[in-house]
Amino acid sequence: MIITRRALMQSTLAGGAVLAAPWSLRAQNKQTVRMIMQDLQIFDPVFTTADVVQIHGLAIYDTLFSVDADLRPQPQMVGNWDLSDDKKTYKFELRDGLHWHDGTVVTAKDCVASIRRWGEAVAPGKLLLERAVAVEATDDKAFTITLKEPFALVLDILASPGQPLFMMREQDAKLAATEQVKTNIGSGPFKYNAGLTRPGSRVVYDRNEKYVPRDEPANGFAGGKVVKVNQIIWENITDAQTALAALQAGEVDFWWLPVADLYPAIKSDPHLALDTMGKNGVDWVVRLNYLQPPFDNIKMRQALLHLIDQTAFLSVLAPDRAFGRTVTSMFGSGSPYTNDVSTDWFKEGGNLERAKQLIAESGYSGEKVVILDPTDWPECELASQLLANVMQKAGINAELAPMTWSELAVRRGKKEPVEDGGWSIFITTTTDFSMRDPLTWSIFVMDGDNGWYGWPKNDEYEALRAKWPDIETLEERKELAREMQRIWWDYVGVVYLCQTLAPAARRTSLVDMINSPSSEVIMWNMHESQA
Repeated sequence: MIITRRALMQSTLAGGAVLAAPWSLRAQNKQTVRMIMQDLQIFDPVFTTADVVQIHGLAIYDTLFSVDADLRPQPQMVGNWDLSDDKKTYKFELRDGLHWHDGTVVTAKDCVASIRRWGEAVAPGKLLLERAVAVEATDDKAFTITLKEPFALVLDILASPGQPLFMMREQDAKLAATEQVKTNIGSGPFKYNAGLTRPGSRVVYDRNEKYVPRDEPANGFAGGKVVKVNQIIWENITDAQTALAALQAGEVDFWWLPVADLYPAIKSDPHLALDTMGKNGVDWVVRLNYLQPPFDNIKMRQALLHLIDQTAFLSVLAPDRAFGRTVTSMFGSGSPYTNDVSTDWFKEGGNLERAKQLIAESGYSGEKVVILDPTDWPECELASQLLANVMQKAGINAELAPMTWSELAVRRGKKEPVEDGGWSIFITTTTDFSMRDPLTWSIFVMDGDNGWYGWPKNDEYEALRAKWPDIETLEERKELAREMQRIWWDYVGVVYLCQTLAPAARRTSLVDMINSPSSEVIMWNMHESQA
């Protein structure tokens, strides 16, 4: 028998414990939507790439440009823009009606500061600033980006969906990218409600009544961001059965990451639906720490490639194979650049003997391997446990370090040895569509400290990646992609576990949710059916 969340709470209270009842905030007029989401401890979408933080960013911040469902850049906060005849100067003018949540007007200086801060931390932003002579405000509503040479990817970079360029107030954007912005004051369609938020339990967003949407229909991340509810409450429910019971009982309306084992129960309930939030799926990857033993040794990294049986990980992450498949290219599965260079390493079932041979050649002598294990992300925890088991069978001293995802997001930034609180491995996901372009996703950077967590460095690869924005034809870029993949797989940029289409669960009364171009949840436009 499934115990409902309400019953669980009543039994807890009967035992004398004091437990807040966050669902008491729910309005009976269906103007509040309740969503089961991951715990939110970091709030700055420049500081981390975590999906839940990017979803928070989409709610409270706005962007200059956004991509539509076909991944084409569209103006968002920008009203008008122009390109000089020599194709070196972009002029942008903000549209009317833009205000921060504190009531002040959004200015061009805010935008310039936001671009510069984003450019400190995010790969496409770094590239833009490297190609720019100046980014400067020309009046309160207008600013320019002046380039050293013509660069056709400017709008694509400004609309980059992987880690979006969110606009922040100038005083917040002047903070170094290595420090967190914690004010949560944006100009987006939702306002962060600090008074009702309870860290570790719930996060509350109110409709920004002064937000002026664009006139166009909502389309991917672009178009009119029309909010049709008064309030959204994120719940942090880590127990899967309790989450399902809350969804079935109507105590919550949406569950972002239901565990795969419960898909059949969700499908069989006439009041519930499973929806894939991103049409291109997500790729599950193992990220290694390239600075510390044992994965500072290329033989150990290559051994891990041969240990992985993607079908085994699919059995954990997508037992319904309609929601999963293997992935054997650094460019994912659906990109024009997907290729088969160096994929002779891949065998269903893995290759334990080859892995053991590489481990021996590496000189591995039993160093502890710490796998960061997010206990509040059930699928990732199962994948982490399976990975630890596989590594242990190969003679690797693998150890799980249980923690919340928020704690993981902090710890993965540490470069110290595992004995001093560092790490060896963590598992994460990246949207398959992000893998199409090595310029727009930090995971593709192999430039040491300028790269993503793990900090790989390969100068030969980076020299090839630097050519990407200046190649004009698709065929030439495909050939470059093959060369890049040859180096990437030999160096082991990441280890792929599989690809899944991760469906979210919702009550059928929650309607008109926008299908995201990636895996992020779009909260505008949705509403409760009045039927």
